[in-house]
Amino acid sequence: MLKKIDSSQLRIGMAIHDLDCGWMEHPFVRARFVLTSEDEIRKIIKAGIRSLVIDCAKGLDVADAPTLAEVRDRTEQEVVEIAARPVKPARASLADEMQRAVNIRRQAVGLVRTVMQDARLGKAVELDNVSPVVQNITESILRNSGALLGLLRIKTKDDYTFLHSVSVCTLLVAFCRSRGMDEETIYQAGIGGLLHDTGKALVPDAILNKPGRLTDEEFAIIKRHPRDGYDILCRNPEIGAIPLDITLHHHERRDGSGYPDLQKEGEISELAQMAAIVDVYDAITSDRSYHKGMPAADALRKIYEWSKFHFNPALTQEFMRCVGIYPVGTMVMLESGRLGVVVEPHESNLLTPKVNVFFNTKSQTYIRPELLDLSRPFGFGGGDKILRHESPDKWQVDPNRFLLVA
Repeated sequence: MLKKIDSSQLRIGMAIHDLDCGWMEHPFVRARFVLTSEDEIRKIIKAGIRSLVIDCAKGLDVADAPTLAEVRDRTEQEVVEIAARPVKPARASLADEMQRAVNIRRQAVGLVRTVMQDARLGKAVELDNVSPVVQNITESILRNSGALLGLLRIKTKDDYTFLHSVSVCTLLVAFCRSRGMDEETIYQAGIGGLLHDTGKALVPDAILNKPGRLTDEEFAIIKRHPRDGYDILCRNPEIGAIPLDITLHHHERRDGSGYPDLQKEGEISELAQMAAIVDVYDAITSDRSYHKGMPAADALRKIYEWSKFHFNPALTQEFMRCVGIYPVGTMVMLESGRLGVVVEPHESNLLTPKVNVFFNTKSQTYIRPELLDLSRPFGFGGGDKILRHESPDKWQVDPNRFLLVA
């Protein structure tokens, strides 16, 4: 039986099933092992791991600990409550915005690549080149955030560093807009999001793209990138305080387990806290050389659980409403047995988005794609309900093929 416990409950003889953290954040080669020493327990706690999963069939039990299934059910109930609150509607359809989003993505990736190359050569960041890209991203988000955010979920391992920066910029702009921030703050946050990983230009590619576990020395090099990025951006005096703060502090955590300044709750700025949530969300949903990205819906629930210690819980819930409990591009199983892809969130209930259905699991056949508005009753373009999100790998389907309705 799998149970979720607090790290303070760890004892020698317990079988660790899941350390419940990002692969790069824990000090162990394997994620599953039996605890054999107090030193291993101390390493887990020092790494900032506050809760984890044990396998009671392979090691010691904690009698009153909840099962993993119980924790997931409780999380899902809380997520449903969060989803019932209103969100801002899109101004343009996904189809209308998609081609513009394709061009913006290409432009933004090219810019980040140039910024990284210049940083390696010791050059300052040219703000005149960055500003129009951030403006284009902001305008696309205002028209329909799902188009660009959906496109940016498609990443190759080779281009991850550049695409990640564009994704963080886009997500952060959308997050700021959903919270009603003013235009100048949104613009400055977008600059910070696009440039937040500039310091990685100084990290050797062999470390940045290493497929296996990093050594302590290699991880120490990785952890220098916020400070290095801050120093690079400081070469241009026109870059403001918000981008500098986001670049320096997007890896800080509210329990003090982050880096580089070990800031705690009350010390981390609001925008740096927002950037931290966005950065982790995009990282854990992306395929990397050392791990397979998780579905967006799973990632949101994982970040929600982590927010108890690492992220601001209120901001985490606002981010979930911003991107949607089932983000655009998420593959879902409907009550009717059909598979579909979420193409647009509902204006007031994130549990009833518009879905493009394309496969019948009962007959195991593809069907003519059909747009369902799950907020409407049967006979009026709706009449179905999401049961759960599904893994595209399980069904060997690329959901992005069905983002646009024919």
